[in-house]
Amino acid sequence: MIKRRLFAFLFTAALLLCAASPPAQAADRSASCYYPVEVESYTAGDFDQPRIRKVYQLSLSDDPSGIPTEDFVEYGRTFHLMEMTRKDEVGVDTQPLTKTITTDSSTGDLGEILKQLAPEITAETEDGYTGTLKLDYNSVQAEVKGYKTSTRSLSASRTYPNLSDADLSLVPKTVQEGGRTLNLADVKWSSSTDMEGEDMVVRYTATASYTGSVSNRYATGYTVTADYTGEVAKTNCEIVTYTAIFGCTDASYIPSRETTAAASQEDTPPEGEEVIFQEPEDAPQEAETASPEEAEAAGSTQPTSNGMLSFIGCAGGIISLAVAGMWGAEKLKERKERKTSE
Repeated sequence: MIKRRLFAFLFTAALLLCAASPPAQAADRSASCYYPVEVESYTAGDFDQPRIRKVYQLSLSDDPSGIPTEDFVEYGRTFHLMEMTRKDEVGVDTQPLTKTITTDSSTGDLGEILKQLAPEITAETEDGYTGTLKLDYNSVQAEVKGYKTSTRSLSASRTYPNLSDADLSLVPKTVQEGGRTLNLADVKWSSSTDMEGEDMVVRYTATASYTGSVSNRYATGYTVTADYTGEVAKTNCEIVTYTAIFGCTDASYIPSRETTAAASQEDTPPEGEEVIFQEPEDAPQEAETASPEEAEAAGSTQPTSNGMLSFIGCAGGIISLAVAGMWGAEKLKERKERKTSE
């Protein structure tokens, strides 16, 4: 009988323990695909309470529930979410851009080509990015578009006086003019009579014309290519900035009312930000071990995160006393039955 009653009490105690235990949080949460664009560690309040601020930038179509808000361990301490704010703003997105331009030039001289090119140009992409690009001087190249040949006529004249006869063999068939060889084209003769003693002598003068041609191969034009590089920006993309502030739960102190108010002022979001989550005022505070003098002055026991364990311990003690009482009552009953039988 005693064993059955003891088992019943133990079973009841187990049910009480199960009922007093807090439900376990789901450990398998969906992994977040958002990463902070800025992480800052700082302290707040008179007691230098540790804080970590994480900033996330999302588009209007992104779901903010993917931002991690679970507790995490950093610097050997556990941090929990204290506040989350939201701010809508216009973002500026930049990206590098290289634009190649092609133009015609009548000369292949690089110095002359650079004079024809603008040092900067304004570029705009199809998806709305604009910006100023600068000329990359090392990228400038000139290629010949084609060639043509030009022919130019050359002519020269020579005079050969005092010839003994009007004989073409006495006239040179070619001459050099400007480094070019010209050929005999025509000869005109003239004569004169001179007296040499008692004899009359006829002298001839040849006026020879020489002609030739020179051919030049030249480029018909040049195709110039040059690269302009830089960054372009798009300023009409709307983004949403979320700021999550995490506080430490392992710090060995409980902030006073004044300290909490000061910390709240430091963590107050700037104008234009909307608070979408804030830790309730009656939420478990960061644990601090108060001094004996402060505890005596307060006249009360400070709350700790182990309150549930204390409750369970009290319940277990009551159950143990109840079991001991029942066992004692059974023993007295057995003694009375023995005396009666004797």
